[in-house]
Amino acid sequence: MKEILHSKILGEGKPFLILHGFLGMGDNWKTLGNKFSENYQVHLIDQRNHGRSFHDDAFNYEILSNDLKEYIEYHNLEDAILLGHSMGGKTVMNFAVNYPEKVYKLIIADISPKKYPAHHQDILTALNAVDFEEQKSRKEIENVLEHYIPQYGVRQFLMKNIYRKTRDTFDYRFNLKVLTEHYNEVTVGFDSNEVFEGDTLFLRGEKSGYITFEDHFLISNYFPNSEIVTVKNAGHWLHADNPIDFYTETVSFLDK
Repeated sequence: MKEILHSKILGEGKPFLILHGFLGMGDNWKTLGNKFSENYQVHLIDQRNHGRSFHDDAFNYEILSNDLKEYIEYHNLEDAILLGHSMGGKTVMNFAVNYPEKVYKLIIADISPKKYPAHHQDILTALNAVDFEEQKSRKEIENVLEHYIPQYGVRQFLMKNIYRKTRDTFDYRFNLKVLTEHYNEVTVGFDSNEVFEGDTLFLRGEKSGYITFEDHFLISNYFPNSEIVTVKNAGHWLHADNPIDFYTETVSFLDK
């Protein structure tokens, strides 16, 4: 039997599916998910090789999009709202142009359809430097990460992926080996001959460089019925930096 993505489902109503970014998990969206679940049935999804979902050697956006299709069919969902952040945004972009009939509205958080330069090398180096046979405590693990990653917030984000595998050892929830080997698949540009005609909202962080003015033409090419809104005082993790404005802009879009 085909494995189905792990998720946490909150609330009732129209399905509202949220897909996290690279090295994240659905649980990163728990606070906003609870808020959205007051009016929708929220699905906090772990993409393959992330969180509590299955590990597999295959990893690219076509495969991630197909995982989402199988998830939607497994749960008999119709007219879904899709929200994707960063890597998750590229997943739902791919899904929407291939299966537009399954999408009610589309929300893309701080990612453009373009190809991005590789920029996670320090993080991947740090994660691969941890030896769970040597580092036996969370503090020892963080000390290794700190050598490569000075930003406290980034380290804490990554540390959420560490769990106790046995009584004496820790491990990552994500599949580091495959994500390291296939990292180039994460940064690729959106390559499709199709467009998504449905209502689409792009949310960009004011302090983030992920969506630039030059990207607007590319975005409108693939998503002709889209709008781009800036979330103030927010970087790439805009939903964590300014959850109030993120929530307000999303609800305003959905209520139109």
